[in-house]
Parts: sequence; structure tokens; C-alpha cells
Amino acid sequence: MRIEPLSIAGAALIHLEPHADDRGFFARSFCETEFAAAGLETRFPQANLSLSKLRGTLRGMHYQLPPHAETKLVRCTRGALFDAIVDLRPQSPSFGQWTGAELTADNRVAIYVPAGCAHGFQTLADDTEASYMVSAAYAPGSERGLRFDDPWCGIDWPMTPTDMSDKDRTWPLFNADYHAVERFRDPG
Repeated sequence: MRIEPLSIAGAALIHLEPHADDRGFFARSFCETEFAAAGLETRFPQANLSLSKLRGTLRGMHYQLPPHAETKLVRCTRGALFDAIVDLRPQSPSFGQWTGAELTADNRVAIYVPAGCAHGFQTLADDTEASYMVSAAYAPGSERGLRFDDPWCGIDWPMTPTDMSDKDRTWPLFNADYHAVERFRDPG
């Protein structure tokens, strides 16, 4: 696999390096040794799968507060999606910035989302599935979100959302939840 750093500190695209023959190909999608050598999280005790029926569905922007902050490794296993990350870590050199990438079943690229970043995606095709490994279990009391259209970060989504949950539509603007984000500040 090839690990390509992104503009968000600690975020990366994970590209497969397939070994192909007449039968198809084989590729590692995760390697603890390579992740550790790159300084990435290697412990993923939970895996999630989501299916979005309609093109334009937006899920996010989600994060969890410490001590339940999650690192995510997200891959599109069917269809296509645009994945976005916003850096909410005040001490980070990329604080307040966002980046995005197109993940598809065909390109097989995964995105590595560091803890302390909000994460979400918009589907680019009907019946899109996303599979993601997370470094911490879901903790409802630590769950937070950032509005998908928050002008503070200004994510450039590919299209106007056609479907989203009420919860995702009504997350607070960044300034309204800054006290929670302060918990990502490095104590040292």
C-alpha cells in the first residue's frame, strides 16, 4: 500500500498496490507495520458499514470528544462518495482547514481521518456503501457534529444535499460549539 499525506495534519489517502494476474488481483488494505512506521493509528476495535440509497445523501460532519475521539479509516465499497475532513485540533498547523477526496468502489482508495477531525461524506451514486474502521467505540455522550454548510470551514460539496438526517442538518455552527472542540487541545 502507498500512504499519501493530505493537507490536514496526520490525514492521508491509502492507495492499494495490487498484485495482479489472470484471476484478478490481491492487495493489502491495512498493514499494522506500515501504519505504525508512518505514525498512524494501528488499533481499530470497531468496524462500521453504511448504505446510502440515494445520490446526494450527506452524512456528517461527525466527531467524538476525548477520551472517545476516533481515528477512522474509510473506504467506499460500492458506488462513489466525496469524503471530507475538517481539522478541529486548535494546536494543529491545519486547524480550521478542510480537505476532501473522491472514494469509489473502482479506485479503492481509503482516507485516514485523524482523531480530532470532523468527518463526513456525500454520495455521488445511488446505493453507495462506505466501510470504516474506527479506533474507539461509539460513545453517545461524546458525539458531536459540525454543520455541513458551516461558513467557518467552507466545505465545497459536489452538489446540494438531497437527503440527510435532521441531526446532521442541525449540528451547531463551529463558534457555538468551540468550548467542546477546546477539549482537543494538547495539554502539554
